[in-house]
Amino acid sequence: MSGDTEPAGELEQLFRAVYLTFHRRDAPRSQLPNASLAVLEHLALAGPLTIGEAAAHLRRAQSVVSEIVSHLERQGLLERESDPADRRRTLVWLTRAGQTTLRRQREVLSEELLAGALAQMPPEQVGALLGALRALVQSVTPSPAAAGPSEGNPS
Repeated sequence: MSGDTEPAGELEQLFRAVYLTFHRRDAPRSQLPNASLAVLEHLALAGPLTIGEAAAHLRRAQSVVSEIVSHLERQGLLERESDPADRRRTLVWLTRAGQTTLRRQREVLSEELLAGALAQMPPEQVGALLGALRALVQSVTPSPAAAGPSEGNPS
């Protein structure tokens, strides 16, 4: 049975080595509080929303989300715009700076360091590495087809 855990232990050690070798060192990812990051992430996934809609989605008081949005707007990360479908509604959306901040926040490993290292490897090894990592992630993430039809939906 110990043979089953050896590959997992080796992968854990290699993962730690990859992280320590390639993590971003050039600048802090973000100084934003978690609540602000949650608002940015949610908008990036959901698209432009009113403050009330964002508050409902985040399950926070509208006043709290409004305060967070105002703070992010002052920082230039969000902007308010009229809803093209209903000019009485005001939507909140990410600015270019907000999108850049969010992308930077998500970056854990340095793409530059990784690209340099991958360029030193034979292309077939790079393909095998990426394919194996995809397979590892997909082995615990069921695909929609594997989940089968949902109840009440026989298709």
